[in-house]
Amino acid sequence: MPDAEGYPTIEEIELGTVLAALADPLRRRVVRELAFEPDGTARTCTSFGLPVSKATVTHHFRALREAGLIRQVDRGNSRMASLRRADIERRFPGLLSIVTAEPVASSTP
Repeated sequence: MPDAEGYPTIEEIELGTVLAALADPLRRRVVRELAFEPDGTARTCTSFGLPVSKATVTHHFRALREAGLIRQVDRGNSRMASLRRADIERRFPGLLSIVTAEPVASSTP
């Protein structure tokens, strides 16, 4: 059962759901960028500059949130996203290393 804020607990984070979320190159890009930031860094969804509509950005961040990869906090009229780094590393050790090791293709949005 999700926690009080609606996020899956560490035990509820499922590999299939995480891999499905990471299958999209734009969502991998968000996770990669957050993984390279200092732990605890929170960024607005628009700061990633995803080349898609606002509705599609919302969809991508919902997929990441529901998979348990990020947490989001409302800040006025925007949402801040941060990586659940410790939870991901505890549940799937080495997964973030794999994501950050992927070469960034110039044709990837």
